[in-house]
Amino acid sequence: MAKNKHHMKIAMVSVFVADPDKAFKYYTEVLSFEEVMYSHESHIAIVKSTLEPKGINLLLEPTESGGIEVAKTYKKTLYGMGMPVITFSTTDIQKTVDELKTKGVVFKKEPVKTGYGFEAVFDDANGNFIQLIQLN
Repeated sequence: MAKNKHHMKIAMVSVFVADPDKAFKYYTEVLSFEEVMYSHESHIAIVKSTLEPKGINLLLEPTESGGIEVAKTYKKTLYGMGMPVITFSTTDIQKTVDELKTKGVVFKKEPVKTGYGFEAVFDDANGNFIQLIQLN
């Protein structure tokens, strides 16, 4: 395995959303992520998991209201294919699925056993499918 000579790690990843205000509310209120930065005027919404305070930030990148046109096409194409744009993990997938369903989350794929654990897929109500996994 190659050593990282530049001492870098992932700080933030983007998920393209149609409406960052709607996505911010969904990711914080429904998925229970916490705010890192939010500016309605600038269309900036950054959240992170409450389980990893020093973990990776998630930028909810707008595709509407002046967003990048190719990103809009990319997002729409992936959604049409049913392909998740990002994967979140949990230690108890069935409990997490049940909790999310009580908050109105719609699952495209219920939890199923895989070679690496369990997986499920849900719709983030902003034009994306999200994969949820529980590793063995």
